[in-house]
Amino acid sequence: MNYYNEIKKELIDNEIYKKTKDYSKNKSDLMHYYNVGKLLNDAGKKYGEGIITQYAVKLEKDIGKKYNTSTLLKMKKFYILFSNENVAPPAPVLTWSHYIELLPIKDINEIKYYIDISIKQNLSRNKLRDRIRNKEYQRLDDNTKNKLIKHEEILVNDFIKYKY
Repeated sequence: MNYYNEIKKELIDNEIYKKTKDYSKNKSDLMHYYNVGKLLNDAGKKYGEGIITQYAVKLEKDIGKKYNTSTLLKMKKFYILFSNENVAPPAPVLTWSHYIELLPIKDINEIKYYIDISIKQNLSRNKLRDRIRNKEYQRLDDNTKNKLIKHEEILVNDFIKYKY
């Protein structure tokens, strides 16, 4: 298998699709970036992690500068995150920009929390970023986090810390 040609094909297909079918662009982005992440993950196992940098140089020349090493590494991390059986498939209502904000988070439950509130509250990427920067999830008490993990009913009082 020629991983570079497969990756290039996925990205070119995505670029063409974005120009012709704008209404489902986000879903297409997420699907293609997930597929590219999988290919990069597999190529890294076969050729070593340095292959991503090599592919980035070629892809920047062949397709455009936005497919640099940093972007390809994010696609790989996106694949790894959502190939985990404990994480639901990427929600197409969230954009690639939303997921970029979530990728640095290491705690799966924290990621799930931010995905859930982003969907339920229709958060923009900037609003999501603000919540992450303000450590909203980390400020929840352990009881509330456990309820979220177990999908138990959450009451308003669960989000209010009492000071006695």
